[in-house]
Amino acid sequence: MERINVPPVGPADLPMSLLEMGCSGRFELITHPLPGQPLSPQSTLPHGLPPTSLNLETEVEKQFLRDPAWLPIHSTDFSFQKFLKVTQRNINADSLLNCTPSPLHSGLSVVRDPTTGMLLDFTEVLLENTDLSAKNSLSLQRQPGPPSESLRGSNTNYPFHPGGMEELTLEQIKTKSELEEDIDFEKDLLNVPPGFKAGMDFTDKEGRITRPEVNLMSLLDTLEDIRDMQPDAEEKEEGKTSEEAPKLPRTNSLEDLGIKDAVSSPSQPEKGKEKQSKPKENPEATKKWAIPVDVTSPCEDFHKRIPNPAFKWPFELDVFQKQAVLRLEAHDSVFVAAHTSAGKTVVAEYAIALSQKHMTRTIYTSPIKALSNQKFRDFKTTFGDVGLLTGDVQLSPESSCLIMTTEILRSMLYNGSEVIRDLEWVIFDEVHYINDAERGVVWEEVLIMLPDHVSIILLSATVPNAVEFSEWIGRIKKRHIYVISTMKRPVPLEHHLYTGNSTKTQKEMFLLMDASGNFLTKGYYAAVDAKKERTSKHAQSFGAKHISHNTTASQDRAVWLTLLHYLSQRQQTPVVAFTFSRTRCDENARSLESMDMTSSVEKAEIHSFFQKSLSRLRGADRQLPQILLMRDLLKKGIAVHHSGILPILKEVIEMLFSRGLVKVLFATETFAMGVNMPARTVVFDSIRKHDGTGFRNLLPGEYIQMAGRAGRRGLDATGTVIILCKAGVHEMADLHVMMLGKPTVLQSQFRLTYTMILNLLRVEALRVTDMMRRSFSESHRDTQATEKRISQLKQTRLSLPVLDTEGQLSDLLSYYHTVTELRTTTETLQRAILESVNGLKALSVGRVVVVNNKQHLNALGVILQVSNDSVNRTFTALVICEKGSEEGEGTGNNSMNFPHLYNTALFIPEGPCSHTVKKLKLQDISAITVKTLKVIPDRIIDNYNKRQQPRFKHEPPGQAISTATQELLRLAEANPGGLASLDPVNDLQLKSMDVVESWMRIHVLQGSLKEFNCIHSPTFAEQFARVQERMVVEEELEQLMFLVSDQSLTLLPEYHQRIKVLKTLQYVDSSGAVQLKGRVACQISSHELLLTELLFENVLSPLAPEESAALLSCLVFTQKTQVEPHITNTLQEGIDRVLSVAKRIGELQGDCEIPQTAEEFVGQFKFGLTEVVYCWARGMPFAEIAQLTDVQEGTVVRCIQRLDEVLKEVRQAARIVGDSVLGSKMEKASLAIRRDIVFTASLYTH
Repeated sequence: MERINVPPVGPADLPMSLLEMGCSGRFELITHPLPGQPLSPQSTLPHGLPPTSLNLETEVEKQFLRDPAWLPIHSTDFSFQKFLKVTQRNINADSLLNCTPSPLHSGLSVVRDPTTGMLLDFTEVLLENTDLSAKNSLSLQRQPGPPSESLRGSNTNYPFHPGGMEELTLEQIKTKSELEEDIDFEKDLLNVPPGFKAGMDFTDKEGRITRPEVNLMSLLDTLEDIRDMQPDAEEKEEGKTSEEAPKLPRTNSLEDLGIKDAVSSPSQPEKGKEKQSKPKENPEATKKWAIPVDVTSPCEDFHKRIPNPAFKWPFELDVFQKQAVLRLEAHDSVFVAAHTSAGKTVVAEYAIALSQKHMTRTIYTSPIKALSNQKFRDFKTTFGDVGLLTGDVQLSPESSCLIMTTEILRSMLYNGSEVIRDLEWVIFDEVHYINDAERGVVWEEVLIMLPDHVSIILLSATVPNAVEFSEWIGRIKKRHIYVISTMKRPVPLEHHLYTGNSTKTQKEMFLLMDASGNFLTKGYYAAVDAKKERTSKHAQSFGAKHISHNTTASQDRAVWLTLLHYLSQRQQTPVVAFTFSRTRCDENARSLESMDMTSSVEKAEIHSFFQKSLSRLRGADRQLPQILLMRDLLKKGIAVHHSGILPILKEVIEMLFSRGLVKVLFATETFAMGVNMPARTVVFDSIRKHDGTGFRNLLPGEYIQMAGRAGRRGLDATGTVIILCKAGVHEMADLHVMMLGKPTVLQSQFRLTYTMILNLLRVEALRVTDMMRRSFSESHRDTQATEKRISQLKQTRLSLPVLDTEGQLSDLLSYYHTVTELRTTTETLQRAILESVNGLKALSVGRVVVVNNKQHLNALGVILQVSNDSVNRTFTALVICEKGSEEGEGTGNNSMNFPHLYNTALFIPEGPCSHTVKKLKLQDISAITVKTLKVIPDRIIDNYNKRQQPRFKHEPPGQAISTATQELLRLAEANPGGLASLDPVNDLQLKSMDVVESWMRIHVLQGSLKEFNCIHSPTFAEQFARVQERMVVEEELEQLMFLVSDQSLTLLPEYHQRIKVLKTLQYVDSSGAVQLKGRVACQISSHELLLTELLFENVLSPLAPEESAALLSCLVFTQKTQVEPHITNTLQEGIDRVLSVAKRIGELQGDCEIPQTAEEFVGQFKFGLTEVVYCWARGMPFAEIAQLTDVQEGTVVRCIQRLDEVLKEVRQAARIVGDSVLGSKMEKASLAIRRDIVFTASLYTH
C-alpha cells in the first residue's frame, strides 16, 4: 500500500487528520492537530503497513550480484580476484570472530488493572537460570542449543539430569571438601589469593573502629530470632538476653539483612518439611516399586474408563492389552512380558498414538537394525509421522515417533540431545536382549540415564524374573512400574517328533506335547520304537552303540524331502526350518532342487517382485552368484535367511515370506529374534547349537522363542512344531527341560567401558559410582532400607548409657577387643578342626568336651551322636548341670561376658548333680579334652527322651545315664582347674600355616587376658555388657555404612584400574578432568582407546584414503578367515603399527591389573578383510570382491556398512583435534566405500 502525498495545508482545509490504527483497517479522526505538524495521514505503525509480497528478482539481485559477501575471500582464482577489485569489497577480519551475546538477566513484565485488564505499566523482573546452557547444566531449564545439534546433541553438552538420581541436598552442598576452609569474615580474611605468592594488606591503618548503628530493621529482625530461640521458660529470660546481646547481627544496610534472609529462609522450611515428611515416608521406603497387574479377570469397564481412545483397532483387545492401555492413559510405566505374536505391539502403537495426541515424542528402540527397518515400515503405514535413525540412515528426524537402535539413544542421552525434552515415552522392544554379553550394558545405561519426565515401556518375551527386573527399574527411577505378564498364546502349539526318512515312513510324526502343555511320554516311546525298527538287525545284535549326532548330506536330504512332501500334502506350509549353521542352511536348500512347491501364478508374482526389488541394483550386481541362486530357489518356494545373505536379498525373502509365497525357509536363530514373521509350522533340524565355545542343547528360552514362530494369529487353530530325529531320538530328559523348563532369567551384563567412564567424568554432577550403584547387577542392594536401618542404629547409639572407663575399668575397651579377637580366632580354628579328618575322628562318640553356652559355663559333657550334614554339623551330648536347671536357659552365665575365656575352672555342681542331653553346635564346644568315656548312646538318648514325657517325668534315670554322669562329675572333681585339651597342631596333626598361626595367637591372647585390671572390678559384668551392647551396634553400623558406601561396589576395583589406564595414557589428568584425548575417545563407540591412540600417533596420516579404510576394517570384522590377504607394503606397515599400539594398550591394561591379557586384547582385531575393503574402496565390482575371500557376501556388506560408521566417528574425532587433512581423508574414504549393493537403501524404508 503506497503512501499518498497530500498537498500542504491550505487555508480552506479543515484542521483534521486520519490516524490509521495498526493494521486492522480502523481509522480515527484527529481534529486537534499538533502545531507545526503537517496534516498527512498518520499511522500507529512506524512505517505504514508491511509490503505484502517481496519482489524476488530484486531480492536475488541484491543478495547474489550486488553483495559479494557470500563469496569466499580467499579464493585464488584469477578472475575472482579481478571481481573483488571491481566490487571493492573490503576484507573484514572481525567478521570471522563470533561471540554469542550474553543472555539478558531481566525481562519486562506487564502490570494490568486486575478488574479491567488494561495495561498500566511495565516492570523489570529478574530472570532465573539465564546463564544455564548445555555446557554447564543438567537442568531442563537450560537454553536449547543450536539447531544443528538438536538431534544428536554434541559431545561437549551435558546430558539432562537422569531420573531418580538425587540432586545434591542442602546438607551435601554445605559439607565442605578438603580444599575448602571456613572463613570468619571479621577476623581472619585470607589476604593471599590461592596460587598467588604475595597478597594484600587489609589492616586498618587508623585503627578506629566505628560502632555500627543499630537501625530499626535489624532490631526487628533480631526480635524474631530471639523469639525463635527461646523456649517458653520465662525465668531464664534475663540471663538469656544478656547472653545473646553480643550476638545481635548489626548492619548498616538493609540489603545485607535482605540477602541474609533470602539465603537462610529456604533452608529453614525445608528442614521443617523433611522432619514432617519423615514419618509419612516410612511406608514409602518399604513399598514395592513393581506392581504386578492381574490379567486373569476381564476388564469390564474399559470403554467407560477410556471413552475416546487415542487409537482404535479393528479387533477387540485382550485383557493384558487393555490393562496396559489403561496404565498408559494414566501415564505410568509398564513392563509387558508375553509370547511372540501375543500382540505386544498394541502397547507400542497406543503409546505412539498418545504422544501424537499430546504433541510429544516417542522413541522406539530395538536391538537389531533389521527390526528397526521393519518397524519403521509398519508404523509408517499406521501413523505416517515416523522417523528412522540407525548408524547409516537418517529419515525425517523431526517426526513425533523416532525408531532407532539402543546405541543411538545412548549417545543422544550422553550428548544432551534436545529431542529428550519433548520425549514422553521410550519403548524398549525385546528387552530380554539385556542378557546379551556384548550389548546388554547399553540397555542398562539408557535406563539409568533417562530423565524423570520420560515414561518407560518395556516389551519382552516371557521371563521368570519380570517383577524383580521391574523392581530394579522402579527403584532407580523412583516410580512405579506395572508388570503385565501373560503366558497365554493366541495360537497354542503342538510339539512333535518326526522320524520319517522315506516315502514308506513319511507319516511317522509323534505328538510329544499337546496344545494344553501336557508332555506325552507315549509319543516319545512310539518314536523310539519306530526308529528302532529301522536300525539293522546287525546293530541290534551288538547292543545299541552310542548314536552319532552327525548324519550325511544324503541322509539329511532324504529326511527333508520326505518331511516337506508330507507337510505340503497336509497343507502345513509355510515352514520355517531352524538350522544352527549357515553352511547347513545353504546345503539343505540346495539339496531340495528337485522340489517345486509353488503354482505358476505364484511363480509369476515372485518373479515380478524379485525383479522390481532388485531394479535399483547396478547391472553387474544383479548377476551375483548368490542372487542368481536365490532367484532360482525362490521360484520353487524355497529360501535361506542368515547373516551371510546380502541384506537386500534378506529383505526380499522376508517380504515374500510374509506374503506366503516362500513355502520353506531355512533360517538361523537370528530370524526368530524380533522379526515378526509367523509360519504355519516350525521345524528344528537339531536341538544342539554351537554358542562360540562349544556345542550345547538349546536353552528353554531359545526354544520357546523359535517355536513361538509357529501359528499365525487368525489363520491357524494351532501351530505345529516338529523336531527331527535324524540320527536317533533325543534324550527324553533333554526334550522335557527344553519344552517345559524356565526361560532364561534376565541377568545384568553391566560392565565398565572407557566411553562410559569418560562420558560421565566430563560432567561433574554425574559420578561413575552412581552409574555402577544403579546397575541391575547391584540391584540386590536396597539402599533405602539400609539407610533407614542406619538412622535407627544412630538413634539407638545415642540412647545407650555412657560407658564408665575410669580407674579399674580403664582397660575395658581393649579387653573387649582382645576377647573379640580371641573369639573369632577360636571359631576359625574350630572350623579348621572340623573340616579335617583327624578333628572329626576326635569329635566322635564318647569324647569328653568342655561346653560353654548360655546355659553352661565350663561344664563337662560327653558326645553321644554326630549329625551327618557337613554344613551345620551338630553334636548330641550329655552335659552335667545343677539339679533344677536342666531345661532353663541359664541365668547367671550370660555368655556375653565370656567368663570362660579367662576362668578355666571346671563347673562342679554345688548341690546334687543332674544332667541334660542337648544338641550342641560347634561354637558351644570350647575345648576337646584328651579323655574319652565308654557310653551307650542309644540307651542314654532313649531314656532321656522317655523321661521328657510328663508321665515318666519322675522316674529315676537309667543305668547308662547315671554311670556317664558320675564319670563326668568324677573327672571334674579330679581336675578342678581344667582338663588338658587336645592340641590341634601336635595331637590332631593340623600343620597348615593358618592353623598354626591361630593356635599360637590364641595362646598369646589367653595369656594377656589375665593381665587386665577390669576383670577384678565389682561392676565388671554390668559394664562389660554395656560395652558389648554399644560395640554390637557400632559394628553393625560400620558394616551398613560400608554397604551403602561406594567401597562395596563389585566393580569398584575395576573402575580404579581403568581410571589408572586412562591417567597413564593422559585421557584424564590427575584430578580426573577429561583431557583432549578423552574428549576424542567420547566420540567413539567401540575400541575407543585403540582408535584414539592411532589418531594421536598419526598412524593414518601416511596412508591413502582407501588404505586407511582397509586398515580400520580390523575394528569391525570379527570372524576367522582361511584366506591370506594380499596387501600393499604401506598397509602391512600400518597393520604392524596397529598391532604394536594394541599390544602396548594390552600390556598397560595388564600392568593396571585388568583381567584381560595383552594377547586377548590384540587378538580381537582381525585383519581378514583388509584386502577386500581396499579393493572395494578402489572401485572393484562386488562380484570380484566376493572371490577374494571365503567370508560370505552378507557378512562383507555388514562389515563395510559398520566401517562407514567408524569412518564417520574418526572424521568427527579429527575435527575435534583440528586435523582437517585427516577429516577430509576420512570423508573421501567414506565416499569411496558408499556405493552399489553395499549401500542400497533398505526396501522397508521406501
